[in-house]
Amino acid sequence: MFQNYLKIAVRNLTRNKVFSLINIAGLSLGLTCCMLIALYTKDEVSFDRFQVNRDQLYRIKVTVPDEKEMRTMGSTNAVHGPGFKQEIPEIKAFVRAQTNSFVVKKGAELLNEDIVFADDNFFTVFSMPLLSGDPKTVLSDIHSIVLAEQLAKKYFNTKDAVGKTIELKIGDAFESFVVSGVAKKCPQNSSIQFTAVLPFKFQEARGWVDKEWLGFYMNTFVLLNDKADYRKVAPKMDRVFADKLLESGVKDFKHDIAFDLQPFSEVHLDSELGDLRNGLDRGSSPIYSYILSGIAIFILMIACINFVNLTVARSLSRAKEIGVRKVVGSLRKQLVYQFLGESFLLAFIAFTLAIALTQVVLPTFNDLSNKQLALSYLLDTNLVAGYFLLFLFTGFIAGFYPALILSRFSPVQTLYNRTRLTQKNYLTKGLVIFQFALSVCLVIGTIVIYSQFKYLTNKNLGYNDKNLLTFSVGRGGSVALDVIKQEMENLAGVQSVGAFNGNYNGTMAKVDRKEISFGYIGVDDDFLKTLDIPVLKGRNFSKSFPSDPTQSIVVNEAFLREAGWKDGVGKEVDFDWKKQKLKIVGVIRDYHFASLKDTIKPLVLTQDPGYSLSGIFAKLNSKDIPATVRSIEKIFRKQIKLMPFEYQFEDEKNLKRYESEAKWKQMITLAAVLSIFVSCIGLFGLATFNAESRIKEIGIRKVMGASIASITALLSMDFVKLVIIAIIVALPISHYAVNIWLQDFPYRIDLSWWYFAAAATLAISIALMTVGFQSIKTAMVDPVKSLRSE
Repeated sequence: MFQNYLKIAVRNLTRNKVFSLINIAGLSLGLTCCMLIALYTKDEVSFDRFQVNRDQLYRIKVTVPDEKEMRTMGSTNAVHGPGFKQEIPEIKAFVRAQTNSFVVKKGAELLNEDIVFADDNFFTVFSMPLLSGDPKTVLSDIHSIVLAEQLAKKYFNTKDAVGKTIELKIGDAFESFVVSGVAKKCPQNSSIQFTAVLPFKFQEARGWVDKEWLGFYMNTFVLLNDKADYRKVAPKMDRVFADKLLESGVKDFKHDIAFDLQPFSEVHLDSELGDLRNGLDRGSSPIYSYILSGIAIFILMIACINFVNLTVARSLSRAKEIGVRKVVGSLRKQLVYQFLGESFLLAFIAFTLAIALTQVVLPTFNDLSNKQLALSYLLDTNLVAGYFLLFLFTGFIAGFYPALILSRFSPVQTLYNRTRLTQKNYLTKGLVIFQFALSVCLVIGTIVIYSQFKYLTNKNLGYNDKNLLTFSVGRGGSVALDVIKQEMENLAGVQSVGAFNGNYNGTMAKVDRKEISFGYIGVDDDFLKTLDIPVLKGRNFSKSFPSDPTQSIVVNEAFLREAGWKDGVGKEVDFDWKKQKLKIVGVIRDYHFASLKDTIKPLVLTQDPGYSLSGIFAKLNSKDIPATVRSIEKIFRKQIKLMPFEYQFEDEKNLKRYESEAKWKQMITLAAVLSIFVSCIGLFGLATFNAESRIKEIGIRKVMGASIASITALLSMDFVKLVIIAIIVALPISHYAVNIWLQDFPYRIDLSWWYFAAAATLAISIALMTVGFQSIKTAMVDPVKSLRSE
């Protein structure tokens, strides 16, 4: 019996090549999307599951006031870990992690490497296997260093690097560090990421560690006792913090700062918890997995809808077969088995093709998703079981309804050609509407994401970032910076050169007895001119005013708004921590010194002598930029001997801030194209069958004088009506969805009517082309051929 079912199924597939190809192509594309998303989701949820201590590991997080709202960060100061452990018995151990960039000597070559400072119990608390070295002692010596295997190969051409020395630039000289261990390359599904680890004790020995309880600039992890409840530990941390503030002499501190613990298994999927990711990967958001899973399910649903529609539509052509089978004694359940068997055979072929297609597109998908996924991930037992269930689900869903409908046909009606689908084929029409509504939603999403991305990358930032070169001369390089700046100003390709301290630090001060937060940077006289930032009121810093470095500041418009001032020139700002009041001498236009995903914050510019300038901005002419950069590099290398020359163009740096949006733009576009393609091949199949079933009607119409245009319109209109209904359904849904997405951007596009009109026009145009091709082909058939059997 099974052999007979298989033979009939294969014969039916080969006899109807077009319909079989459409079904297999649609299903395989849908299944490919599901496989790719399953790989992505599995990687996301598997992060840090290999950590032996994961159930007792937590990251300290803190909630602090930020302007008018509270902000939660995953960062602490160096004193918090040891302070909490000393006072709270539930804390078994702590590990601090802070990433610093070091210049490393490789022969005559100088390279920059990001190196993590960590406590000496780092490799015993975290399950990061060592290829060589003792996890308990590899960080016990302050001049020891642990290299990941890829860095050991880079500097020593071997993994066997224990005992070798590597030179790091500390201050103005290089110091030797002995390789005490070599670690395996960090797994890609690990939140802990490093290429080299230095002992945290080295920082403490050099006095680099800030011991203030009000600082937050590094990650601190704690290991709790097995029976400890982390929810009960957090209040104890708050009490210790308050006590330590009192001990340090801070008596009138009234800010609502609260500590808490975050389970380590949640770290990766919490990309919003602060922007300091010392020793950690960049993190991700679970919303990405949800969106991708939704897209994959949508495309698979569209493919299954195509299968159901085409099978039901083709049911009339198999009516006599069913009638004959019933007459010779076939039971209804046998017919159900036969048609389900055909469905599973199709699903199996599509599944096999999907595996091959997944392997082909995986490199492109990895590039879009910033992953290093491999098809070997499919060998996971749970995932294999999941794919088998997906296969059964797809085959059953795609074949169950058609099998139910076909097996119900009356043998008398089928043998007399009186079989008709009931309910005017409402199901088929409803499914066509549903799949095109999904496609239109994705098209609108694509258009909106494209428009928002274009807006983010083309919006006026308040300064001119075109041909703006930036690089650093390192700490303590102020003398060299002045010389470099003077020599650069003499280059023909350089318009202007400005300097700043290299970072937008945050601090607080009082205005009219009200304390406000703001960014705080050190600049020189040419900074504003080089970035083309206008002074709206007052003046810029100037050497004509010798008191500027110690008595004056320049603020932006956001600072005035926060302070509640209309004109701030001449007003004083009370810097408690400097025990000094500084006068505002100028107000500059707001400019986006951060991403457009953040609102412009208050900013103060200073020429404080204690703020050493280390960063240079150079405005270049557009002529022969490569030659100008080479000239700048020569000047740099002449003055800075112990640093590599690494530069960036500000416009490229700004563009990198939206890499995530750029990749999602590509992903959603691809999803929209796939969904439309799968919908259209289904529509094409339905149009083909519709034309075939009405071939005699068309022949009669042509004999009666109907034109090709009128017949084409007749055959196309039914489908175009369905697409129009789908558009009407999709418009409010997509409007609601894209509105929610745009709410995450403080600076965003206005939703214009043309976004929706363009998507609707595109959907109708594609539907017309898809259906129209087959309609014209049918309309041009010679009526003599179509009617000769009569």
